Amino acid sequence: MQGVFEGSMSFKELAMHGDFGIGTLYDLDGELVELDGQFYQVKADGKDYPVNDSQEAPFADVTFFEPDQKILFNGSANQTELQRYLEGQMPSKNIFYAIRIDGTFDYIKTRSVPAQDRPYPTLTEAVAHQSVFELINQSGTIVGFWSPAYANGVIAPGYHFHFLNENRTAGGHVLDFSLKNASIAIDYTPQFLMVLPENKEFIQANLTGADQAELQKAEDDPGRGR
Repeated sequence: MQGVFEGSMSFKELAMHGDFGIGTLYDLDGELVELDGQFYQVKADGKDYPVNDSQEAPFADVTFFEPDQKILFNGSANQTELQRYLEGQMPSKNIFYAIRIDGTFDYIKTRSVPAQDRPYPTLTEAVAHQSVFELINQSGTIVGFWSPAYANGVIAPGYHFHFLNENRTAGGHVLDFSLKNASIAIDYTPQFLMVLPENKEFIQANLTGADQAELQKAEDDPGRGR
C-alpha cells in the first residue's frame, strides 16, 4: 500500500514455497499468477508472459495446492453469488483458504497495472492508472485466496482472485465475472509463513496502520460502486 515495489524474492526461491498463487512483479509490473507450478505475468497490455527464475516479486501469496474439498458447480453465478456460495462451504472463518475455479465464463472483467517509476506512488495512486479488460466467453482458471478478517494489515482480508484463460493469452486481477458450470477446489490452510523484505524501502516504510478503505479501493472495481 505504501509503494514498496522493489523485488524482494526471486521466482526461483518463491517456487520453493508453493506451486499455486498470486502476486505482482518488480516495479508493480502487472499481475502475477502461479498455476500448476508455472508463473505467468499479465502485463498492462492484457497479455500473459512467462516469468523467468531471476525475476523478482515484491509481494506474493503462494502455497502447495492440496485440495481438501472438490465441488462441481452446475449453474450460473456472478461474482457476488459465487463468493457467497463459497463462504457457505467453509467450515470456519478463522483459517485461510486457497481456491481454484476452473470453468466457462460468460463474462470476466480483469485489470493489470503498468510498471511504476521511482519515486514510487502508493498502490492506490498506481491502480488509478490501471488497464481494464472485459473478456467474453472465456474458459480458464481463477486462482486465489480467502483470508480471515484478523489478517487485515498483513494481507487483504476476504477474497483476492487472479485469472488466466485456457490459452494463456489473457488474464489479470479479477474485478467481476459471470460463470456457468465450474469445477472448484478448496485447500484448507490453517497456518502461514510470512517472509518480510529486507530492502531499505521496506525497512524505512511507515506501516503503523493499514487503511482498510484505501485497500478496498485498490482491490475492487470502481465501476461496481463498492
